[in-house]
Amino acid sequence: MAHWLYKSEPFKWSWQNQLDAGAKGTHWDGVRNHLAKQQLLAMKLGDRGFFYHSNEGKEIVGIVEVIREAYPDPSDPSGKFVMVDIKAVESLPKPVTLADVKAEPRLSEMALMRFSRLSVQPVTDEEWDIVLSMAGAK
Repeated sequence: MAHWLYKSEPFKWSWQNQLDAGAKGTHWDGVRNHLAKQQLLAMKLGDRGFFYHSNEGKEIVGIVEVIREAYPDPSDPSGKFVMVDIKAVESLPKPVTLADVKAEPRLSEMALMRFSRLSVQPVTDEEWDIVLSMAGAK
C-alpha cells in the first residue's frame, strides 16, 4: 500500500466536509499540475493518505482511503487531468501542524517540505509512521 498527502483549503473543502461525505466519499478533482496528476495515476484502491488543511490551520488532521482509482476529471476542459475518489477513515487524535513537521529532523525530506505547493504528494512508509506517532495514533 502506498501513502499520500492531500492538501485542501478548509474554506473550500474541510476535513469536516470529508467526514460528512461518509462511506460514499467524494472525488478529488481540480488538480492541474502534471506531477500531481502522476501521483493520482499511481494511486490504487485501498491506498491511504493524510488529509492536510492548507493555508488555514496548516495541519494534518485525518486519514483518507482511495475508493476509486484515477478517471477523467470532468471539470478539466482539456481532458488531460484525472481525479480519484477518497473517503474519510479516521480523524487523527492530535493534528500534526506544519511547524511540528518542520521541527522533526526525520521529516526534512518529506514532500510537504520540498514541494509545498503540490496539492497531492507521496508519503514514504517511514514518514507515515513518524506522523502517526506524532499524532498519537500509533
